Amino acid sequence: MQRWIKLPNGSFLDGNRICHIGKVETFPKLDEEGNSDGVEYAVTLATELPREHQITITGSKEEISTLIRSLLGANSG
Repeated sequence: MQRWIKLPNGSFLDGNRICHIGKVETFPKLDEEGNSDGVEYAVTLATELPREHQITITGSKEEISTLIRSLLGANSG
């Protein structure tokens, strides 16, 4: 049975296909003019071990933490 997880960009991913959750990374978020706009968070998810099956998801701290909790089943319902 598929378990759809909503990603911060609005698309969906089958949570049951995730085989690896990478370390959460932070980096400076820049606006259109190149000025600092706070901190952006990113996590790498892999549906298979080859690199071409890995995606990097970016978003705010709340979006990434909600995504990780959803993948780990804390928000199942």
